[in-house]
Amino acid sequence: MSRRRAWAELLRLPALFTVPGDALSGAVAAGARPGPRTLLAIGSSLCLYEAGMALNDWADRAEDAVERPHRPLPSGRIRPTSALTAACALTAAGLGLAAGAGRPALAVATPLAATVWAYDLGLKHTPAGPVAMAAARGLDHLLGAAATTGRPRAALSSAALLGTHTLAVTAVSRRETQGGTSLPPLAALGATAVLARVVAAGGRREEAAGAQGDPSLRGGDSQRGSLRGGPTPAQALRTALAATYAVTAGRPYTHAALNPSPPLTQRAVGGGIRATIPLQAALAARAGAGLTALAIAALAPLGRRYAKKVSIT
Repeated sequence: MSRRRAWAELLRLPALFTVPGDALSGAVAAGARPGPRTLLAIGSSLCLYEAGMALNDWADRAEDAVERPHRPLPSGRIRPTSALTAACALTAAGLGLAAGAGRPALAVATPLAATVWAYDLGLKHTPAGPVAMAAARGLDHLLGAAATTGRPRAALSSAALLGTHTLAVTAVSRRETQGGTSLPPLAALGATAVLARVVAAGGRREEAAGAQGDPSLRGGDSQRGSLRGGPTPAQALRTALAATYAVTAGRPYTHAALNPSPPLTQRAVGGGIRATIPLQAALAARAGAGLTALAIAALAPLGRRYAKKVSIT
């Protein structure tokens, strides 16, 4: 049990619930229904994400021995060589699954894997670190579009929104063990407000593309809602998910801005990570894919449940 828990902590298993929404929202942003190739993209994403988690702790083992001695590697519960081996194996598995989804998916997964390794091994402690992490999340979103349709460019705008959120979270995380400054959480709070507003406003091109693949928000009820002058079901869902995203990320950011202590900064990072799920769901709703949006949103309570048992920071 203790060994399994150590690996769960190393791989930050609760954070895995933030991963499937990347590929799912990417697929519908490209105007398609998720299918078998989307599942391969999700599998690839999960493997590459976990590779990054294992590699992160391997690369930071000396730093964690001082700042986080309870982590699996500095505490001696997992050997560094085991973590590095897991990172290599998971990377290979992720690329293999992407190859099974087709050449366009592999063409996105390869730079995604390279970005993950570059971040953990060198970029993390440089000014380029948050940008690299944002690029990785954006590429993961494009992986779903590439695997499902072969046209990742169709999901570029939503990938940029998801990447911006990740950039903000990563900027806050750089101070999670020291605290001491309100600027990162304040900037993240501003970015969250802008993103929520943009996603809630929707986009005609995205809705038209997504509605071709997901009939849940098309037709009679939506048209009648528009004729009555009230919000359509698609608009209501999009607005609700955008508001959920804003609250999930905004509340801990506000607390950290008012008191940038390490505990509150760490909570802000955790809140930003958890907010990824409602943002992904809102992006799917923005694309007109209501059923997919609801499926992504359903991952949030599962993530919260397991986060009570295993830390994600």
